[in-house]
Amino acid sequence: METNRSKLHKITINYLSLLLFYKYSLPLMLSNDTINMKPPYEITSRTLDLVAAISEKLGEIKAAYLFKPPAELRRRNRIRTIQSSLEIEGNTLSLDQVTALLDDKRVLAPAKDILEVQNAIKVYEHIADFKPYSLTSLCSAHGILMAGLVEHPGRLRSSSVGVTKGSEIAHVAPPADLVKPHLNDLLKYLKSDKDLLLIKSCVFHYEFEFIHPFVDGNGRMGRLWQTVILRQYNPVFEYVPIESLIKSRQQEYYDALGSADSQGKSTIFIEFMLSVINDSLEELLQSQNVSLTSTDRIEIFRQQIGDKQFSRADYIRNFKNISTATASRDLKQAVNIQILEKIGNGRMTQYSYI
Repeated sequence: METNRSKLHKITINYLSLLLFYKYSLPLMLSNDTINMKPPYEITSRTLDLVAAISEKLGEIKAAYLFKPPAELRRRNRIRTIQSSLEIEGNTLSLDQVTALLDDKRVLAPAKDILEVQNAIKVYEHIADFKPYSLTSLCSAHGILMAGLVEHPGRLRSSSVGVTKGSEIAHVAPPADLVKPHLNDLLKYLKSDKDLLLIKSCVFHYEFEFIHPFVDGNGRMGRLWQTVILRQYNPVFEYVPIESLIKSRQQEYYDALGSADSQGKSTIFIEFMLSVINDSLEELLQSQNVSLTSTDRIEIFRQQIGDKQFSRADYIRNFKNISTATASRDLKQAVNIQILEKIGNGRMTQYSYI
């Protein structure tokens, strides 16, 4: 026998579905193609202040050679990213356990939690291969992230979904037949709109969670894809553990999503995410005491010099705190392992990246 609570639940879903029809289905039926609407948000004075602070920190990061952090720091931050993003979704594995799986060691934990981490390790290893404006690429990433966890990983949902908090309905996503048009429209906005990509990445994150395009894995995918987008803005974001700070402010994260839903625009979520990004960059700057290795310096200089030939003196000018002997060792080691080609001898010696 159906209870009053379940009847109310059905009535609420039907009412929300009707609202969603008028908001989404009707415009789509009229256009018969795509919604072609810019997501609603405002660029506030707080947004501009945060953008300015982030830009300043990115300049400091470049000056400190942290735009590609040392290998030790990159690894540590990647582990924090994976563990935090999955913990938000209820995964129980600790940082030590995630580290062990990254090192191909055995871990005693629920099989589902282990698989979630293994999938996340794979997807973050390929993050540079994903194309931020491509729906195919986005679905491919979901296919890796959710392999073995859902029936059809990488496939857009074909049924209605909602998000509940306890017994309450927190969010009813747009109908399934609107998911692909909405995503195409969102990716088109992301690629073509003239607002800063930094801001658009936050808008995308919110709108992605609102659309809820997959049966499961939307939270971790939204956070992953914002990182994919931010990589386009500045490569350093590949190694910034934004998810770790979201985890430490998890209730604020949910509150910002909920407030944006209530207000019908993503302004408050943009401000929240920009503050998280700003704090993440500050944390990276505080890690400057991590020493650069020879390998780190050679990788960093590759990004500076590109395919041009250079001398030892050029190399030293870029790393003012190293000695001539250290520079010589760096260059010799890079030549020996065929990262660099040595041209000429003595004072006329030049180098170029292979």
